[in-house]
Order: sequence, then structure tokens, then C-alpha cells
Amino acid sequence: MIFIMLGTQNNSFHRLLEEVDRLIENGSIKEKVIVQAGYTKYESKNLEQFSLISKAEIGKYQEKASLIITHGGGASIVSSLKFGKKVIAVPRKHQYGEHVNDHQKDIVDAFTKKGYIIGINDVEELEEAIKRAKTFQPVEYKVDNTKILNIIENFIEQI
Repeated sequence: MIFIMLGTQNNSFHRLLEEVDRLIENGSIKEKVIVQAGYTKYESKNLEQFSLISKAEIGKYQEKASLIITHGGGASIVSSLKFGKKVIAVPRKHQYGEHVNDHQKDIVDAFTKKGYIIGINDVEELEEAIKRAKTFQPVEYKVDNTKILNIIENFIEQI
């Protein structure tokens, strides 16, 4: 099963779902696809969709998924990596009214450069990314809050 996470942004991300639909129709995607669509309203006979659910329920889908495709939100990427999943991330773009700016591209680029995910710049690259995911071996993501905890601790001591 492929799990798609579009987060909780109040902007639509139709482009991604349209491309996934196209890839199902042409046979490139053969697995069941479940979508956490957030505020994206997209009708499709090929996708099982829901808007917003609890973090625990999302975790159940993440755990079961063979592949996670997500927008470029840091929380969606990190939570998927914590499950040890292969992740394809596609940034929402300001030019399409999908976000207020293009910071998601920076997030996707940073995780891609570290080898944690397959980051793509646009939905047209999704088919190739799905093929690549079959052999992709992500670098294991390890949470290390040491730096930020030290900063907070030092700040508190100075008060």
C-alpha cells in the first residue's frame, strides 16, 4: 500500500493527486493508494481518501505502507522516517497557490542531500521516483535533539 500525506495546509495540492491518478490509470502504480488529503478536495475512483485524522491513525497507515509520498512538510517527512519508510517528497509551490512561499523546496532538498528521502522538484518526476524507490536504500534517520536542548538550557540559565 502507498500512503500519501498532504498534511494540514489549508491550500489544495491537486497537482500531486492528479499525477498519482494518472500513474494508476497507466499502470505505473499497481498498489492500493490511501490519501490523507487534508484540505485538498479531489475526487477519484482510484484513491481511498480522508481529510484529517488523529496522529495515531496516521501512524498506523505509515507503519503499513510500503512507500510514503508526501508534501514537503517537515513533520510529515520526519514522522515517516521514524517508521523507517522509503519516502518520496514533493514540495508544494507558491506559484500554484499551494503555499505562501517555496520553503518546502528547501526542506525537501535538505533531506534529499542527506540521503534520507527521494526528493523531487515537481510532480512530473513522480513516476521515475517511484521506480527508483524500489532499490533506494535511505540513510537511517536518527533523532538528535542535543544541540537544541543545549541552546534552550543555556538560554534558561542566562535568564
